Amino acid sequence: MMYILLLILLLGFLFPPLLLPFFSLIFLIILFIPYKYTFDSIVTLLVAPKQIIKIAFNPDLRRNHALEHATINVIEELYGPQQLAGMAKEDGFYIMGRVNPVLVKEAAQEGLSRLQSGEKDLVIHNRCGTSLAVAKLVSSLTFLFLLFQTGNFTILYVVIAILASNLLGPIIGKQVQFLFTTSVDVKGMVISNVYYEKEAGGVLGWVAVRQPQKLFIKTDKLRTY
Repeated sequence: MMYILLLILLLGFLFPPLLLPFFSLIFLIILFIPYKYTFDSIVTLLVAPKQIIKIAFNPDLRRNHALEHATINVIEELYGPQQLAGMAKEDGFYIMGRVNPVLVKEAAQEGLSRLQSGEKDLVIHNRCGTSLAVAKLVSSLTFLFLLFQTGNFTILYVVIAILASNLLGPIIGKQVQFLFTTSVDVKGMVISNVYYEKEAGGVLGWVAVRQPQKLFIKTDKLRTY
């Protein structure tokens, strides 16, 4: 990228007229950004709250979301930040990435035990999709508020919205995780199975099984009668 910039500057120095189309393009892009941001903000306002509400009213999903976070937190306590992702379902959760299934099972068991012992902080994870959705929501609300207050489409409001998102998003996101998208009510919850979910891919009729990188941790909740 640096070499390309130096080349552009060199060409501009040797042939000044060549810079006119380049700066014209940059100007048009900057001019277009607020309008694109307006559209994205409206879409975020329509989509993000629905995603959070969908999880908030599903107790099983919230419990598994909490255990998913606890599992990744336990792994990262031992080995530092990992390139892992998770996705909660009503009957368990996925851990995606290159990871030993034995390690995941042990981490899930430890995470569950610690949650049942009262370690509520384990349900929070910084890379959670909830926090990302909240950050986008903060950005969208900030931008649209400024837009409707002044009626001006300006890239300055985009910058302010991004700053608000980075400052407030992580703080509010953690609270939303704890209050709405995870649950510490894991009493009676058990891990019943851990297995790879293999993904098949094919080209021109040839089917190949890709290296498994999607581990499913199945959970159940003991019920007393």
